[in-house]
Amino acid sequence: MTVFAAASAGFVRDLEEDFTRIGAILAEARARGAELVALPEAALGGYLSSLHGEPDDRPPRLDPDGPQIRRLAAMAGDLVVCAGYCEIGDPDERPYNSAVCVTGDGVLGRHRKVHQPLAEHSSYAAGDRFTAFDTPVGRIGMMICYDKAFPEAARSLALDGARVGVCLSAWPASRTDAAPVLADDRWTRRFDLFDRARALENQIVWVSANQAGTFGTMRLVGSAKVVDPGGDVLATTGTGAGLAVAAIDVDTAVDAARRAMGHLRDRRPDAYPGPVAASA
Repeated sequence: MTVFAAASAGFVRDLEEDFTRIGAILAEARARGAELVALPEAALGGYLSSLHGEPDDRPPRLDPDGPQIRRLAAMAGDLVVCAGYCEIGDPDERPYNSAVCVTGDGVLGRHRKVHQPLAEHSSYAAGDRFTAFDTPVGRIGMMICYDKAFPEAARSLALDGARVGVCLSAWPASRTDAAPVLADDRWTRRFDLFDRARALENQIVWVSANQAGTFGTMRLVGSAKVVDPGGDVLATTGTGAGLAVAAIDVDTAVDAARRAMGHLRDRRPDAYPGPVAASA
């Protein structure tokens, strides 16, 4: 059995405050037996305060091999920890909205957010690939927030051998026609549907972290969760802050889900339209 933990928490521009919050989350995760902990998108330095292109609102840009990433790895110790941050780009270029996966031994994997909603492209450059990698808890793949709205993203990771998908988000509630109760918001509902669909269609374990509370003009939907390969939610924080923790035997669960109706095995790339078949 592997114990997964997905965090629903808020993060800010002050890196020291963020590391304090991360330390508390990791302490709780250890106490609850977790082996992999997913922290949200932009856990180091906070996300944008709006998705409408305010040019002066930027998280701190961090070196992917710099002291903050090394500090995160040292804090991880024997845990596998995935976290989002703003990765410094080339000089005079936009940074990347990135994720890193670490243990106390160093970096295991990286991802740069590929899909950019609304005006996010004015703040970040886009990544261009989805790649799975091996960890002490098995082969996993990472994506960031809006990436999960695209079935091809999670499918690419599953085809690359990932049996666990880890999605780190700063997913907000709707700006228009906002629901008085966050749990009833249409963007909360979409967040939950994407999580369950990506797990089910690829028959993988899905670990989804998200920011919670408010930041700038945004109200974040929380809803961190662990989903099994059948699309059933094993644990969730709901819309508040907290830690969703669940134990699952990944190989047993994935193999059982794929035994009779294997969604990867039963694909028919020859029947799909050109662009889909080309990437299948």
